[in-house]
Amino acid sequence: MEKVCLELENIELSFLDRVVINIPRLAVHQFDRIGVVGKNGSGKSTLLKLMEGQIKPEKGHVKRFADFAYFDQLASPVEREIDYELMGKLSIPQTEIENFSGGEQTRLKLAQIFSSYHEGLLIDEPTTHLDEAGTRFFIEELTYYYGALVLVSHDRYVLDKLVTKIWEIEDGCITEYTGNYSDFTAHKELQRKQQQEQHEKYIKEKTRLLQAAEEKMKKADKITQANGHKSKKETKAKANKMFMTKSKDTSQKAVQRAAKAIEHRVEQLKSVEAPKEENPLRFHQSPSLTLHNKYPIMGERVTLKVGDKMLLKEASFQFPLGKTIVITGSNGSGKTTFLHHILSRGEGMVISPKAVIGTYEQMDYQFEKDETVLEYMKERSNYNESKIRSVLHSMNFTGNDFNKNVHHLSGGEAIRLVLCQQFLGRYNVLILDEPTNFLDVFCIEALERFIKAYEGTVVFVSHDRMFFERVADCVYAIEQQQLVIRKNLVEE
Repeated sequence: MEKVCLELENIELSFLDRVVINIPRLAVHQFDRIGVVGKNGSGKSTLLKLMEGQIKPEKGHVKRFADFAYFDQLASPVEREIDYELMGKLSIPQTEIENFSGGEQTRLKLAQIFSSYHEGLLIDEPTTHLDEAGTRFFIEELTYYYGALVLVSHDRYVLDKLVTKIWEIEDGCITEYTGNYSDFTAHKELQRKQQQEQHEKYIKEKTRLLQAAEEKMKKADKITQANGHKSKKETKAKANKMFMTKSKDTSQKAVQRAAKAIEHRVEQLKSVEAPKEENPLRFHQSPSLTLHNKYPIMGERVTLKVGDKMLLKEASFQFPLGKTIVITGSNGSGKTTFLHHILSRGEGMVISPKAVIGTYEQMDYQFEKDETVLEYMKERSNYNESKIRSVLHSMNFTGNDFNKNVHHLSGGEAIRLVLCQQFLGRYNVLILDEPTNFLDVFCIEALERFIKAYEGTVVFVSHDRMFFERVADCVYAIEQQQLVIRKNLVEE
């Protein structure tokens, strides 16, 4: 039996009268590899802070029996001893920390954690600012790690590679599933199918019983009618006839009682709700936004420099109409700069004159006036309110969220709102820079459905491998000052 490294017992933690964490008992064993998933705001980061000791529970106890290191996605790195070889592997610059980019800060904090051995690791969203090479290093470093790992991540590829258990946080409660993220989704799908089957059985049995009760009542009515249509001659019949009438009355009451008994059985049936179904999405474009260019975005010998650094040198490319194109590359290769060059219709760019471009940039949202979430969307979309609500609901806006003032939204809520507006807006081309950053896994899956349902052209930058492999028709990489095509599913 593996030893217990960390144990939570009878934990209760609330915030503004809402129970955030409610744990009767939960344990991390010596070689556990646990992935924590849940919607934004469900308490994933709070759970790790609770386990690390930064937050004290109102009720219950957290018992630690091992040395745990903690990676906080939001904390700034501090000067600390670091393995020189790791600095080289992670391309950490020899400069002041305050000059580090977000990606460089993440790599430095990871190098600090991996520079010494810990019996347990609590890691919160480590890949948000990592490129493909950084994510690959992170996976390799932890694949043979000899200890307990608790990992919060929105990167499903990372979860699939590293974890063997999933903790799902929902309404303050934690449910444990065996397997990686793909196993978790398969289990959830199986649960959904079983619930659908149980729902269909419930409806079938309820319908059968109600029909049986209705037939019994009809039979009772016929007996009543038969008794009520007696002639004068029949009323003067012999005693045995009187006895038969009484028998009919008794028979009528027996049938009514049988009907009532069946109705009672219906009431006793355990109700099984149908599983929630995702409505099929389609973002239809108005005729006025229809493009006819086979390639609405083209580059002819595009050269791109930042200062003295050459990013692209005479690169030529064609992005096909109605397709989804992803741009990949290492940190600093120029992906975001390349998107800006397209948007500014820079030198060498040939953009269809009828292209109406919607843009999403990381954390670049500004709300100009006081309006509710629903008002914000309705003003910027031609879709009806029902469609708008459905799309917002896919991105975890529910109930009172529709009436929230946009200025009072959290950063995560604002990001989700702006992304919804891109797909519901009056555009025929979307350009998105790292759209999955700061989304939970469920919202990323919703974003996949949005892109697949979109009739326009989508160009986006991403390092989320599972995400872009699921949605992209063309995969490009910025390598050696060229835009190199890695995958092309478009028929010429």
